[in-house]
Amino acid sequence: MPDLLTHVLLAYGVTTALSYRYTWIVPAYVTLAMVGTLVPDLDHVSTLIPSQTVETALGVPFDWGGLQTGGVVLLILLIGTVLVERGKRRRAFVMLTVGAAAHLFTDALIRVPEGRSQSVFFPVTMYQPPTPGLYLSTDLWPLVASALFALFAWYVVRRRADD
Repeated sequence: MPDLLTHVLLAYGVTTALSYRYTWIVPAYVTLAMVGTLVPDLDHVSTLIPSQTVETALGVPFDWGGLQTGGVVLLILLIGTVLVERGKRRRAFVMLTVGAAAHLFTDALIRVPEGRSQSVFFPVTMYQPPTPGLYLSTDLWPLVASALFALFAWYVVRRRADD
């Protein structure tokens, strides 16, 4: 599945490039951004535990698709931030958010039959912005592009550290 790897490589590339400018972005924070980019794909747990199973167990309507919305992603990021040491929470939240935002942004560019992306602004609004349809989630070129970007960012930052 090239889509998930694409998101992780993109988060790595973006945060590694940012570390060139912001010295506080150390490898641990880059890793947090990479974890943050996985949050919107937590809805894939539905392949193991269907929504109907959770709905029956809880007795309330339930859908894993909510994990693809901006509001639920923000809630999960806030929960994850609380798990970090008190003095490092602000930076951890920023890095988790950078990763999740990169994921949601690239998902908004995917070509879908309806021509609309997911509700990234939920619960403020259910508006689904139109997608330009730049690629399919099964295309390999976004993976190659993000891998090259990550490699370039790694090289530039590594070369600077050697100087």
